[in-house]
Amino acid sequence: MVTPPGGQSDSPLIVFAGGGTGGHLFPALAIADALRRRLPDVRFVFFATQRPIDRRILVQAGCNLVQQALPTIDRAPWHWLRMYRGYRQSSLLCRSRFESDRPAVVIGTGGLGSVPAVRQATRAGIPVALLNPDSVPGRANRYLAGSADVVFVQWEEAVRHFPGSARVVVSGCAVRPEFNEVSREAGLARFRLDANRKTLLVTGASQGAQTINEVVVSNLALLESHDDWQVVHLTGDPAYEEVRAAYAGRSIRASVLSFTEHMAEALGAADLVVARAGASTLAEITAVGRASILMPYPYHKDQHQLANARCLVRASAARIVHDKVDPARNGPALREVLGQLMSDDEQRGFMAAAARRLGRGHAAAQIAGHIVELAEASGVTPSSKRCVGVAG
Repeated sequence: MVTPPGGQSDSPLIVFAGGGTGGHLFPALAIADALRRRLPDVRFVFFATQRPIDRRILVQAGCNLVQQALPTIDRAPWHWLRMYRGYRQSSLLCRSRFESDRPAVVIGTGGLGSVPAVRQATRAGIPVALLNPDSVPGRANRYLAGSADVVFVQWEEAVRHFPGSARVVVSGCAVRPEFNEVSREAGLARFRLDANRKTLLVTGASQGAQTINEVVVSNLALLESHDDWQVVHLTGDPAYEEVRAAYAGRSIRASVLSFTEHMAEALGAADLVVARAGASTLAEITAVGRASILMPYPYHKDQHQLANARCLVRASAARIVHDKVDPARNGPALREVLGQLMSDDEQRGFMAAAARRLGRGHAAAQIAGHIVELAEASGVTPSSKRCVGVAG
């Protein structure tokens, strides 16, 4: 739903703040959809980043997008002034927009892109909620949690990372409704796949993953030997041509795409998934209920994707292959696990059932209910749908 910016409206405004990855945006879109079901006249504005993925996802969804001039975090002292200026510019933008059209609630979706809006909301007395789908909270959420009205987490393990004074709700990570409804038949039809073959889905999330692309390409001979399988490989934009060329000439039945807006159908078609362990990706895998091999992103200092992956491994829903970055080391490690699971229908079925038991497909509706309560506390009710005036 696109709404014109500027000007106070009779309908309530919910602001989402954050971006930079699909993991920051897709749960927010799921919550927006659930809120619209409760408050048909609700308006949304996304204060996101200038990364292309934000525009790609939010414009496709028909959302009102405000791109903040926030630089990436750089510890080098000579970049601090540029970072400060970008942050201050974003803060002034948020304050100006909130004064002209006061939100009922501001929802931080994680990352630096959430900080200016959440901080300005706190100063203006606007209710704040944070989404924290990772098992180990990021720096932004740890910094903002003390002033938030509520923090929604996906995993019980995340609760201990927040101060005891914080109100933390274990809700799961919101997924879009189609992940609760998709069928294998719909997935096969969407990607024109053979119903008589099993399907391997390879994904590096919304932006792709170079090392996953490399390690799967290094194992094309293994995939070729399993002629009862087919592959959907989501590469990300930078690697698309290279990966597509690697499959060319092979006897593998494969659909190689840079990106898809139809992730629910991709998972619906899958019998096995090779993926990163981003929180949103795991929420989608468990909502649909699919066996997975997880290669957590190796570069984060806190290794939060590894912590996410272990939540599934403890439930026997996934296997971990540690990403050693070097394809020569990754190749054999993936080959062993991938070959085993592609050959073992019973084990994949057991893992898929375990994943489904972890799924919280209705998290969006639960979170939306809490957001409506916060909106009511700020002067908005489902019946009146009005925002209170600017304080002070």
